[in-house]
Parts: sequence; C-alpha cells; structure tokens
Amino acid sequence: MSGIVWSNKYPEGIATTIGEVPYTSILDVLDQACDTFRHKPAFSNLGKVLSFADLDEQSNHFGSWLQNHTDLQPGDRIAVQLPNLLQYPVVVFGAMKAGLVVVNTNPLYTECEMAHQFNDSGAKALVVLANMAHMAEKVVPKTSIKHVIITEVADMLPFPRRLLINSVVRYVKKMVPAYSIPGAVSFNQALAKGRGKPVKRHQALTTDTAVLQYTGGTTGVAKGAELSHANIIANMLQLSNMVKQDVTGGGELIVAPLPLYHIYSFTVHCMVGLMTGMHSMLITNPRDIAGFVKDLKKTSFTMMVGLNTLFNGLMKNPEFKKLDFSRLKITLSGGMALQMETAKRWQEMTGCAVNEGYGMTEASPVITLNPLSNNRLGTIGLPLPSTEVRIVDDEGNDLGIDEIGELLVRGPQVMKGYWQRPDETTATLTADGWLSTGDICSIDNDGYIRIVDRKKDMISVSGFNVYPNELEDVLARHHDVEQCAAIGVPCEHSGERIKMFVVTKNPNLTPNELKAHFRQYVTGYKVPKEFEFRAELPMTNVGKVLRRMLRDEELAKDE
Repeated sequence: MSGIVWSNKYPEGIATTIGEVPYTSILDVLDQACDTFRHKPAFSNLGKVLSFADLDEQSNHFGSWLQNHTDLQPGDRIAVQLPNLLQYPVVVFGAMKAGLVVVNTNPLYTECEMAHQFNDSGAKALVVLANMAHMAEKVVPKTSIKHVIITEVADMLPFPRRLLINSVVRYVKKMVPAYSIPGAVSFNQALAKGRGKPVKRHQALTTDTAVLQYTGGTTGVAKGAELSHANIIANMLQLSNMVKQDVTGGGELIVAPLPLYHIYSFTVHCMVGLMTGMHSMLITNPRDIAGFVKDLKKTSFTMMVGLNTLFNGLMKNPEFKKLDFSRLKITLSGGMALQMETAKRWQEMTGCAVNEGYGMTEASPVITLNPLSNNRLGTIGLPLPSTEVRIVDDEGNDLGIDEIGELLVRGPQVMKGYWQRPDETTATLTADGWLSTGDICSIDNDGYIRIVDRKKDMISVSGFNVYPNELEDVLARHHDVEQCAAIGVPCEHSGERIKMFVVTKNPNLTPNELKAHFRQYVTGYKVPKEFEFRAELPMTNVGKVLRRMLRDEELAKDE
C-alpha cells in the first residue's frame, strides 16, 4: 500500500490538489499581494497600521541595507529574534529580498539555547529586541555572528509616540537591561541607510531554503528543519484551498496572538494572509489577557488563530464575553490538542466553531484541517490537498480504517531535511518522501483523522496503552480544573503508573474528588494513582504543556 489519498472525501468546492504552482519564491507572493492590495492594511500593532505598500517599501529599505552596508551574501543565515511587532515582517521579507535564509528564533530563549541555534545554523547576522540584547551581548562573541541589529518595541511608530513608548519600556517598566554590543546598528538606522539605494532583488529557486525552522527541542537537541520556498508556498496554497470559500480577498481582519517566529503562525499570517490580503492584528504579549482583550475591543475581527490554552484564558476574562463577535466566522486551532470542552464553550460564547488542524515543523507545518463546512470536533480533520497519509504499526505495515498506529505523511510541504544532520533526516524521512510524525492516530471511513497522542508520551500500565490526551480531556471537564497534564512514572508493579499535574484555584479540591470524576469516564487502569497540585505548568512559547519537563523532574527525584 503506497498511502491513502482522501481526495474524494472533500466537501464541494475544495480541490483535491493544489495544481500548478504559479510562484517561484515567497517574494513572488509578496509582489502579487502588494500589487493587488497595495493600500489595504497588512499588519497592525500598538495602534500603527502597515499597508502592503508600506511593507514593500520598508522591507526594500532593510534589504538594501543588508546588501550595501554588510558583507552578507545570498544563502547566509540571519537569526530573527523578535516577538509579534511590525518589525518582524519588515525584517523577514527584507532579508529574503537580499537572498538570506531566515532563522526564526524564540525571544524567550536562554543563553544556552541561543548559542546552540546560532552556532548550529551558522548565522552571520542577528536582529534582536533590545529587551534581550543583554543576553545577545554574552552569546554573540561565541558565534559566527558579525552583524547585530537592535530594535526597540515602538521603533515602527511615528514620533513622538515612538519615543514615549520606548522610554516607558526602558526607564519606567525597566524592561531593557543594560547591554553593550560593539558595532551593533539600530533598526531605524539600518532603514534610514537603506533608503539610499534600491534593493537588488535576489532571484531564489523553488528548491532554495527560505527558512531554517528549529524544532522545539522537546526531544534531545533542537534541529533545524530546512523549509524551501516550494515547501512554504505549497502549504500556503493547501491552506488557502481549504478556507477560500469563506475568505474575502482584502476583507478579513485576523487576530495574530501566536508568535510569528512559530511556523504555524508564520504560514497563516505571513503567507496565507499575504496571498489573500488579510489584515493581521499582531498581539505582542498574549499572556497579558486583559491587554489582549482591550485590543480586541478596538476592532471588528473576522478570524482568530489560537490554541487550547489561549482560548481558555480568553474565555475566563469577563470582558472577553462582552466583545462583539458578530463578524467572527473562522477560528483555527493548532499547536496542541483541542479539548472538546474548550471547543464547545468557545462556540457557545462566540457563535463561531473552532476548526482544529494538525501539523509539525517538518511539514511547513500544516498537514490536516477540518473543512469549515464540515467540521468534526474531536478530529484533526482531513489531509490537505496534495497530501498523502498512512497509518502504520511498529513494523511499518499499513493499517486499515479505525486501526491505531503511527501517522506517516507525504506531500509538497514536507521539508528538505534537517540542517546538516543526514542521519536524523534519514531516520525521520524515507527516500520516497514519507515523513514519520511520531503521532499515534486513526482514520475513519470518511478520511477524518483522530490523533490519539504522541508516540513517546504514551503510558503503558500493566501492558495497556494509556494516552495522556484522553486523560487531560476528561479532567478538563471538571469545573475546578484550569490546566492539567498526565505523564507516566516508573512503577515496579505495573511498569508505569499515571501521575496527573493539576492547576486549580480551588484550595479545597482533593485527589479523591478527581479520582471520582475520572471513574465516571474511564476504566479503572486509566484512573491516575497520583495527583500533584501546582500554581502553573511548564510550557512552550506557544502555550503547549511540556510533559517531557514534568517527566524529567519525576525521574530526577529517584536519582
């Protein structure tokens, strides 16, 4: 069996393939968008709106500075360590115009993580927010980085508002520790110098690497997935095909709370949003729920992208419930499992269903999505157009309908490989293009995929497989539980026992009450033996609970 293509299962209006690709590089998409939607808003943040024309012009200036004031050459890597600010799309598209490869970098990285990523990628330039420049000061001398560009939060805003906000951030809130990086250039200085000469647009090949996107490092050392122009463009077209019937070109305002340096948000906002003329409203700090809701009050948004923890946080804010949701027509979820209870409450509160999808960094990233016209809660939807999937057992044998096994994927969005790691590429990607996802799934008769859990997160209790996602979904139904995570810990009697970590505001909540709750929904061996109450759980930059960190903490107790 070579794989399963569920092309005959799409609702009417969704093509089975993306067909002939009309673009050679990401810059072709940018050109078309800037011609078609020139005076429409492209991105907004902190009250400033950047039109498509502005984006084109400002990215030209940055690209020109890179070409004329540095020794960087096409193919060199530039690390971009920025939160959701207007500077991000300007830097990324400017870098691509100069032929550089973008290395998306989490601003919350530790010095050790920064050093690994900069050295592994061989980055020669770094764009960093001033708030993190004190860390860059220590890391840069240990790397090949020769050019550092520093920007402050409000640098894209007009004077005097720019000065006011930057001064408050630096001197009142004291969010910018002292730093000294000899030779560093300010972002606005680079733009000013870049205005002097036109940028000489680099003509990339479809197979050229556009982005080095590092995996989260949840298993071992973080690896850079090489995503080509063709990979990212294909995923843009695949996603666009799935939502085009509900998207009005140049007429959508999409809320962007997930960081653009994450490939999910990058593809949605910087690619699909670009192609369809969307206005992406950038949320710099989505963890500040009160500030986030305050921003939402000022707009009439039509689309929202988020994930389970974010939706829960918003719905617990009393002001969120008062917002006008009359124009909200699409809510997309990805990045972590969407819990049924969360999806139901979101629809009740906003009147808009949550369409869950699934992806991974190595696939640019989206692999499946629930069609907007035929959404099935509890599933991750159908494979995107031009995407093949298989479910296999531990020996690699193909499984049938409703059987549980590992999901394999093949399609034009699948990465070239891991940067300078041929052995790991071979272990993950077969010669004929099948990507091992490491996720345990099943496919129903209509082609809808249900993700059971991560292969590595599966808990074995006396030989029975228990999946943390199922347990977390059950516990999320308890009215006193705000967050939870399930892991397996070693047990001499049963191999592993289930331990549950719980965040609650009810100080009187007891393990016995939670066990009683579980017994209503799951069989005996799935009921957790141990509960630990915590004020918070460790999370990734996009709000996904790090089970690995919890497991490591438990193992360390036994050493």
